[in-house]
Amino acid sequence: MPEPRLTPEVFDHAVVAIALTAGPEHRMVYYNEAFRELFGDRPLGAPAREAFTEPGTERLLATLDAVLADGTARQVTAHRTLACPAGTPAHRHFVYSCSPAATRHGPGILAAAIDTTAELHSALEAERQSAERLEALQRYEALMAAAAQMVWVARADGTVSELVPGWEELTGQPLPDDAADRDRWLDVVHPQDRAEAAARWAAAARDLPPVFDHTMRVRSVAGGYRHIRSRAVPILREGRGPEWIGTTADIEDQWRGRLRERLLARAGAVTEAERAEDAFAALAATLVPDLTDVCAVYLLPGPDAADGGVVATRIASVARPGLPPLPPLNRQTFTLGERARQAVTDRTPTVLDITDGAVPGGAVPEISARWLYETRATSLTLLPIVVDGAVVALAATAGCEGAPPPAPADIDLQHEVLQRAQAPLRQALALQRARHAAVVLQRAMLTTPPALGGAAFAARYQPGSRNAEVGGDWYDAFTLPDGSLAMTIGDVAGHDLAAATTMGQLRAMLRSIAYTRGQAHTPADTLRELDTAAEGLGVGSFATAVHARLVRHGADGGWEMEWANAGHPPPVLLPADGPPRLLSAEDADVPLCVDPGRPRVTHRHPIGPGDTLLLYTDGLVEVPGEHLGDGIARLCETAARARHLPLPALCEHLVAAVADIRDDIAVIAFRPDPPRSGPPRSEPPRSGPLRAGAARRANRGGRP
Repeated sequence: MPEPRLTPEVFDHAVVAIALTAGPEHRMVYYNEAFRELFGDRPLGAPAREAFTEPGTERLLATLDAVLADGTARQVTAHRTLACPAGTPAHRHFVYSCSPAATRHGPGILAAAIDTTAELHSALEAERQSAERLEALQRYEALMAAAAQMVWVARADGTVSELVPGWEELTGQPLPDDAADRDRWLDVVHPQDRAEAAARWAAAARDLPPVFDHTMRVRSVAGGYRHIRSRAVPILREGRGPEWIGTTADIEDQWRGRLRERLLARAGAVTEAERAEDAFAALAATLVPDLTDVCAVYLLPGPDAADGGVVATRIASVARPGLPPLPPLNRQTFTLGERARQAVTDRTPTVLDITDGAVPGGAVPEISARWLYETRATSLTLLPIVVDGAVVALAATAGCEGAPPPAPADIDLQHEVLQRAQAPLRQALALQRARHAAVVLQRAMLTTPPALGGAAFAARYQPGSRNAEVGGDWYDAFTLPDGSLAMTIGDVAGHDLAAATTMGQLRAMLRSIAYTRGQAHTPADTLRELDTAAEGLGVGSFATAVHARLVRHGADGGWEMEWANAGHPPPVLLPADGPPRLLSAEDADVPLCVDPGRPRVTHRHPIGPGDTLLLYTDGLVEVPGEHLGDGIARLCETAARARHLPLPALCEHLVAAVADIRDDIAVIAFRPDPPRSGPPRSEPPRSGPLRAGAARRANRGGRP
């Protein structure tokens, strides 16, 4: 029976590449679509050696010869470089299965080509990974043999075993080897690091990151705390919870070296500041939170003449995030106690233990001691700050919320950092001394209003908290030769020594002009002459002012006021009864030093018995971003509600009502006595507002 011939068309839609050859030259008589997609078009009828000319086909051609010769099916593997769709050559690996077949053209061979590239790559990758694991294991075994750090294994149940021991030698406590004590290792972790360390380890156990890496402080058996770094990787086994293999190293020396370099660089970068408060605050911030939880700086102006003690003033304080707000900087003063004086005298840091929250007396102001109690401070370190050979300030640092006392190395580093910023501190202190001299001069020029029968005076000056007490605001009141009263309120633009100097010059010139001219000389004439003199003498600086003259008239106790306004907020009149009113709110002339030749206007208005006249500077009413009229309206409402107060108390009340004193405030008040039966009496001299303020501060222990 003749052998059936193969009908190759049955392979047209096969997914495997099929080709059919016939005769001893293996002429191509058929190939399917899968073959064409894989190898491209081949010439039908051509011998295989002409149809397959690519490198790597020699083994395939030899296999075809062998199968045709003995009729035994064979397989052969070969790789080929094919053109990918994007035109980029790609190496592919194939298994060719060659079987004898009878064709209509005579004996032939059926060849099937199977792409095994992916399988081969997977096998090679597995082999490579196996080799890498073996190499890594060999390396790790060598590392463990020479390790200078602890190596440990943490099991899924929380127990730990040390492969290279050292934890107990460092901390004095063994690692937990019982599941019930798996969190015992946290006992030696620093209290402020404990919560984060537990949370990081719990997150790693849950999320299984490729590497766990964490730095924390642990209590050393030798005393104090040391920084350690733990790194671990999870080992996953099917059907079992993950284990961790890790290392722990004592990095205290490296950590402290890097910290010292960073903090000294930050302290050295403290820039020169116009205010000592800013310079010392920047310096204190270099210590927080890396070395301490809070740092406050107290300025030492020198011995107090009254009792021989040393009076310090808190001028800066910084606390780490998470602690309660610090007491406001109101320049609290206190007399240094024995331990604080000793730290200043010896110029060495002093550590004070805080037992049950009780801060030793005289270490810090009472308000700071209460804050330390609320934050559960455990120790207080006093560090003298020396500039140019003199102790100029005392820094106080503290650990809060149960933190252990600082180690000697911490104290030494704190002291070193505080001594680093010599240049900016020197500059800030020099500016402060100059500013203090200007303040003394400025306050000396703010004279006590005169004592005057039949009327009351009061004045108040409050320096702006943002401009270090130096500015261009002033007030003045004095009796003229004809018995009338001159009153002035003024404001020179600027908040610096130049503004204060110009203010003194303008005030002196105005006094002279007002005092030496006769009764016919109006307030407008006085301001015009002041403007002309300021321009001619080169004193000119943009300034505003209200200058008034008050004359008593009749026996009813009333006064007549005439005034001129050079661009200043309008006077406020509080009648004894009725709503407050602004005097010529829309009729202010141009400010001083703008156009000396422009005419000025004198206004007139009666001041009745019991009425209150208020002259003030814009610091009392101006709020950034708010229309000035809103602030003046607020002043009128506040003054109306407090009009029953004596004038000194009224001035204090108006200043205290300002929520945020950003600018200088000057205010002067005048009130004719209410009518009463009997002859008028002369009032005794009233103490000036500055002297009264000084007395009040003395009674409150120096607090402003």
